[in-house]
Amino acid sequence: MPEQFWLPGLEAPPTPTDGLFFAVFPDTQTAAGVAKFAQQLCVEARVRSKPLAAGRLHVTLQHLGNFAGGLPQARVDAAMQAGASIRMEPFTVEFDSVVSFAARPRAGPLVLGGGAGVAGLHALHDALAAALRGAGAGDAALPATVPYTPHVTLAYGMPWAATRPIEPVSWNVREFALMHSLLGRTRHVVLARWRLAGVV
Repeated sequence: MPEQFWLPGLEAPPTPTDGLFFAVFPDTQTAAGVAKFAQQLCVEARVRSKPLAAGRLHVTLQHLGNFAGGLPQARVDAAMQAGASIRMEPFTVEFDSVVSFAARPRAGPLVLGGGAGVAGLHALHDALAAALRGAGAGDAALPATVPYTPHVTLAYGMPWAATRPIEPVSWNVREFALMHSLLGRTRHVVLARWRLAGVV
């Protein structure tokens, strides 16, 4: 989509207030360990950045958009339909590296990354994309031409650093959720959860 320019006298676009996305979350024990590790990385980097709280650690599967003035009900309904249609066995996910999403010299997010251990997340991402198309919300899914990179954000505002291997962080993914993000208020609200139970 071409970039839009806003001229003096024209109304600026409204500021997004609400986001919608599908995600998976680590179990409580794993999340606590990851949060502690993130705190350690912030201390090592000697920055004021704070790590994400354990309860906010997640992997985004599909980001369905940011909106001003609330979530559009049609988009939520389509997402609910797509989520309910998924049939997939539970799987184990493993992250084995720390990766910088910063663009030198600017600071940016520091995340957990993975290789073969995140194959299940790719499969779930692809299944949701197909389900969203089936629900008439294909425009909300990440285009197939855009590579999907499963990751867990540890902290924002971190200086660039080379990717480094770590002791693998893994957990069993038994469910995924549709989340409402209250932008700028560091709050996520669960709209629905679905268990992974395979084809009955």
